[in-house]
Amino acid sequence: MTLTRQMLEENEMDGYAKIDQYNPVAIRRLAEKYRAILKDIGENPDREGLQRTPERVAKALQFLTHGYDLDPGEILRTAMFREEYQQMVIVKDIEVYSLCEHHMLPFFGKAHVAYIPNGHIVGLSKIPRVVDAFARRLQVQERLTVEVRNCIHETLKPLGVAVVIEAQHMCMVMRGIQKQHSIATTSAFTGEFNAEKTRAEFIRLITRS
Repeated sequence: MTLTRQMLEENEMDGYAKIDQYNPVAIRRLAEKYRAILKDIGENPDREGLQRTPERVAKALQFLTHGYDLDPGEILRTAMFREEYQQMVIVKDIEVYSLCEHHMLPFFGKAHVAYIPNGHIVGLSKIPRVVDAFARRLQVQERLTVEVRNCIHETLKPLGVAVVIEAQHMCMVMRGIQKQHSIATTSAFTGEFNAEKTRAEFIRLITRS
């Protein structure tokens, strides 16, 4: 179920969904599956340390994928303001936590997002919330980058949008090739950021310490 504007306002979290009430039917069904998984890997789900693990994991998964219940465009629309400002707006070092859809292992890192307003600006906290709304789903980093860009571009209709995400993937660190320090970087641009000069300024600003 997608959250409506009224629901976003009523939860008093600035357009962000509360995750303090879990779907009991989904939790029960997921917990039953995780109990079977514990058996299949050779564990005893009835031993003391694991008795409530299936329910805990089910709740954790519901939290980690709660982005499916959010409307990222609506998050932006709750705090759009008319403003004649046409310089670059950057929110950098946004923490990103997501689950790789191929192995359902975490990937995490930072997102850097910029836009050039064209009559409207947006509350700065909304940009990290949009990133999180897309990240809290089963994802690949490439699609996540494009979805954030497209949402901001289509909702705000700015002169340009830039998104860069840098992330470490546990499917590369904990398994597979096991490269401990590898970082994946993805980028997506629209409008003015397709110009080399503007894009170079953005890259310079997000890499400056």
